[in-house]
Amino acid sequence: MLEGELSDPRIAPSYVTDVVLAPGGKSARIYVAVHGNEQEEESTLQGLMTARAYIRSQLRERMGVRHVPDLTFAIDRSEKMTGRMEELLNRLRKREKRSSVAVAQAAEASHKS
Repeated sequence: MLEGELSDPRIAPSYVTDVVLAPGGKSARIYVAVHGNEQEEESTLQGLMTARAYIRSQLRERMGVRHVPDLTFAIDRSEKMTGRMEELLNRLRKREKRSSVAVAQAAEASHKS
């Protein structure tokens, strides 16, 4: 539904990463990952919130159920955070490797003298 059915230009390319249904099924939080910057994330969130009633009606029709929970949307930044953590860990590994090489070279130099 996010890919083509919603014609709101505010909605950037995105996909649903998780749905958390509240106990009792009265509400659901939909986590969405957006391909874009923070401004595009915010505009996508606004577009989705505007389209909530349409999305609920489509879910009701497609699922053939009487009750569809109230929907709220949230941006899922976990992939971006994972990528950033990997970048930081790689930097740390490189720094540790350089440090251990320097220590080994210093030990070898002091051993020769």
